[in-house]
Amino acid sequence: MAQFSPIRDMERLAEALIEGPGRGPRQMPMDLYRDGDRYVLTADLPGIDPGSVDVDVDGQLLTIRAERTLPEQENVKWITRERTPGSFLRQLSLGQGIDTENITASYDNGVLSVTIPVSERAKPRKVEVTTGKTLEA
Repeated sequence: MAQFSPIRDMERLAEALIEGPGRGPRQMPMDLYRDGDRYVLTADLPGIDPGSVDVDVDGQLLTIRAERTLPEQENVKWITRERTPGSFLRQLSLGQGIDTENITASYDNGVLSVTIPVSERAKPRKVEVTTGKTLEA
């Protein structure tokens, strides 16, 4: 059973007043790493309906949006409610050398995974060294 703590409740109230429901989209914690010829992005989106997750690529801008909605319950007296509804947003500039046509995304157990492949042109390549006559200009 949770114990009443006036200081903790005051901290929550202060955070709610500062941040408030109108503070706009929240950011989601994410990790990004390179694994060979692809980048892998993972973002935490617990309690999000997978149907609300939207991943867009516009040029070199990757945008991730999600919405958390909570069911309305009538005749309920909340003791605490920390899981607030709202929208989540994250935007990343992909830069050059990304194969934007083959980006894939999946959502599993509250984690969004986005695979971002490196384009063929951006991959390291070996340049053949020839011997013999030099080329004349």
